[in-house]
Amino acid sequence: MFALAFAALASPWFVQNLTIPWDAKAHFYPQFVFMAQSFARGDSPAWNPFIFAGHPQIADPQSLIFSPPHLVVALFNGAPSMMVADAIVFAMLFAAGLAIILYARDRNWHPAGALVAALAFSFGGSAAWRLQHIGQILSLSWFVIAFFLLARARERGAWSWGMAAGVAAGFMLAGRDQVAYLGAWLLFAYAAIGLAGRGWRTLILPMLVAGATALLVAALPVALSLSLAGLSNRSVIDLLGAERGSLHPASLFTFIVGNIFGVTGPLAEFWGPPSPAWGPTDLFLARNMGALYMGLLPIAGILLLAYRRLLFAPEARFFTGALIVLLIYALGRYTPLFTLIHSFIPGVNLFRRPADATFLIGFCIAMLGGYGAHRMLIDGWRWSRDGVAVFGSLLLLIGAAAALAIAKDQLPKATPALIVALASLGFVATSFALMPLVRRRPMIVSALFTFVLAADLSLTNAPNESTALPRSLYAMLEPDSQVPTLRFLKERLDDPSEPNRRDRVEMIALGFDWPNAAMIHRIDTTLGYNPVRLGLYAQATGAQDHAALADQKGRAPLLPSYRSPLADLLGLRYIVTSSSLAALDPRAREADFPVIARIDGHTIYSNPRALPRVMVVPQAQSADQNGLLLSGQWGGGFDPTRIVLLAPDDAKRIDRGSEGQARIVRYENGRIVIAAESPRGGVLVLNDVYHPWWRATIDGTPVTIMRANGLFRAVALPSGKHEVQFEFSPLRGLGRDLLKKIFG
Repeated sequence: MFALAFAALASPWFVQNLTIPWDAKAHFYPQFVFMAQSFARGDSPAWNPFIFAGHPQIADPQSLIFSPPHLVVALFNGAPSMMVADAIVFAMLFAAGLAIILYARDRNWHPAGALVAALAFSFGGSAAWRLQHIGQILSLSWFVIAFFLLARARERGAWSWGMAAGVAAGFMLAGRDQVAYLGAWLLFAYAAIGLAGRGWRTLILPMLVAGATALLVAALPVALSLSLAGLSNRSVIDLLGAERGSLHPASLFTFIVGNIFGVTGPLAEFWGPPSPAWGPTDLFLARNMGALYMGLLPIAGILLLAYRRLLFAPEARFFTGALIVLLIYALGRYTPLFTLIHSFIPGVNLFRRPADATFLIGFCIAMLGGYGAHRMLIDGWRWSRDGVAVFGSLLLLIGAAAALAIAKDQLPKATPALIVALASLGFVATSFALMPLVRRRPMIVSALFTFVLAADLSLTNAPNESTALPRSLYAMLEPDSQVPTLRFLKERLDDPSEPNRRDRVEMIALGFDWPNAAMIHRIDTTLGYNPVRLGLYAQATGAQDHAALADQKGRAPLLPSYRSPLADLLGLRYIVTSSSLAALDPRAREADFPVIARIDGHTIYSNPRALPRVMVVPQAQSADQNGLLLSGQWGGGFDPTRIVLLAPDDAKRIDRGSEGQARIVRYENGRIVIAAESPRGGVLVLNDVYHPWWRATIDGTPVTIMRANGLFRAVALPSGKHEVQFEFSPLRGLGRDLLKKIFG
């Protein structure tokens, strides 16, 4: 029954040419394809040369490199389609739903209760409304699987179940997002409660095995990301920044009236917090982050538990306690406790949206709703007592939602959602009325509850602008895309007369889905879409999270304009935009950046001053590299083809050399081979972003990589002809970082 209902609810994404949109395609899908293409070429996905002039992909929490299903598919499919990417997401939710059913079965729940919990979890709450946040969906699914396995370890006292739970928890932690962080606390609390019982002697081994296994599985990705955090643009989130991601209390009404604020309609019709129609909130949340609907049937089950004082019954108390704590956390600034949580609980300041707790709130609601349905079926149902309490409460809550709409002068917009809520309430009431007739026939009552809940969820949580859009909107992300702009760029960049330039492109103001297309089409770009960027690069260039709009073109002292030495050093050859050059950069003149093409509303400007990726520079001068970023002052007479700015200790070790030649022999993601020669030596400058995990050799002998011109890599080049190799070694670099921290 679960498989059939799941297939029916998921079918629109596979039979109606729909796909999970927004971040799922603009951010996560390019990461997935980049990894698959890298494996197909025999290349490493650890370093990504195509966005932000180079990015340590292996340390990025959202790279999917440590997501087992994505990794396995990428190893065997060099160009995964959007449908394959979506199928992985739904497969993980299905697996988590099965884990809930097995958890309920271990406790002899009525099968209808298990089905209510599994369906409400899989297609309700943030799991449904925020489906596009792929990383968090993966972490949530692994959490549920780990929870089931840990419960078995608690009950059976077997270290094998503890190890299985640890593996699942490790995969969850490898997600390195706030859902994984909060899930780890819940798993820890669940294990601690088990150890606090009378049978702790039999549980100590499986719990220790579970913890040790989880740490072993997650140690590498977590260590990599913590190291990246120290080098990134956002090592911590301050209290004010976190509070702006709080869940508004009014959003709790969406548990009862799913679309009361118009989340599924046009953005202009949305009137909930935060929106102009609602009024000032100082929140920074997308509208779907406050959508929590999970169906009225599980809510009715929870109200029944509350009415019968069973919310703290032995089988429910963990979920009730977790729900209370998670609600306090999600509401953030709207409770007095979040300041203390942010200040004193380690790790909270790594994340920017307390509202992400709604993913785990959905799990708790699903479990309590399923347990409530189970108790109703085994304890019996009396309309004269239970019906008045449960459905009277639901009617009052729907009425309160209507009163809110009236108070905000939005009743006409809210009326369709209120009508749908009343219809859903009628369906649930009808199923409860029929329940006494079929109570002793588990298959029939299970089918009845499954049908009612699936119909309710398909009505309110149907595919919408936040969760499903036509695949045709993402033509620029197809691995074999024939979008004219991309085709033109690739032809220009693959010019056989200039095989060694590796020019870069800036794609700006083309729309939400364009910035990371470079990963799929192997175009080196200066920007991209990622909330986590190397701090050095962000400071040098002003690069922001996104480049969808013209006003997201960042500026910095070292890069105040396209007409600057840094733009030339980056090898910025083409600027592609649907805006104008003047809107992007008022200082730039079109005479300096001639238009070479106008294609499908996109204008392509050329920068004839762009420098090659590799150069032999004869002279080094001393400069404070961090001071250069802050001041933007290159010094008088700076010519990057003849002078390289190095840290004082590096510059004094460089003898004056001579001009030379350098050409790229091989350029892979994590390995670059350069043939260089100079009569008297000099400095070989590689205009790729500096990162401490890169190593270099000259003719096989290790040499030091110096930070050059504030941002780039350089090595001292002896006289004569040489082969210079740069290799990205994250594991060796991470080990070196750890040793430095331990031994100073």
